[in-house]
Amino acid sequence: MTPELAFECLLVSHDTRLCCTMNEVFHNFSIVVETCLTASKACEIVSERNPDLVAIDCDGDPSASLLEAIWTSPHRRKPTILGLSGDARPIPGAHFVLRKPVSKQSATESLKAAYHRMLLDYRLKTRYAIMTRLNARDADGRNVSVTVTDIGEGGMGLSSKEKLTVGDELVFALHLPQTPRAIHIQARIIWTREYGAAGCDFLNIPPADRAMLRDWLKARTQIKKPLIAV
Repeated sequence: MTPELAFECLLVSHDTRLCCTMNEVFHNFSIVVETCLTASKACEIVSERNPDLVAIDCDGDPSASLLEAIWTSPHRRKPTILGLSGDARPIPGAHFVLRKPVSKQSATESLKAAYHRMLLDYRLKTRYAIMTRLNARDADGRNVSVTVTDIGEGGMGLSSKEKLTVGDELVFALHLPQTPRAIHIQARIIWTREYGAAGCDFLNIPPADRAMLRDWLKARTQIKKPLIAV
């Protein structure tokens, strides 16, 4: 993600005509593109940075090493992978396949699916700081004082002076800023740190509260909008 909150793509191909078509389509999706001519150079880029999308021309230059580098990289969040190929067979490791020859229309349709996946991944992984102190209740009915440090679609971060253990379940009501009421959350601790920080995933949120959380998160999502309807 660029400082302007636009998705970033690494396009791997030495086909000038293909790159020209793809660049035009990427522009329509407000995706910033870096073009790389070889899979070996792309492996270096992937190890240093973590683009949101990698589009790989799988014809010609060997791409298996690049796909392996992406899936074995230390980055927790993996990019969406779009494989471009004239072969009708599936491409192992690619989320989507765009068949060649590529037209602006076919590329647009493939990018719509890839864009929605990137957007969902961004919403699931992004956390928004809130720093709200509250009392939670664990499975034994014990009150636990915690501070909710951040929250996202997929979970939240906590800090506490009390001991938190992986697997602990907490129940609490959280009032998000600018919302009419608190949302009720049952969460499970999935990691902890010695200095009192912990990460949680959600076990249960009532449907109306889940909708309120999603609306709150969407209002804070500021990804650069595509130039076309997606």
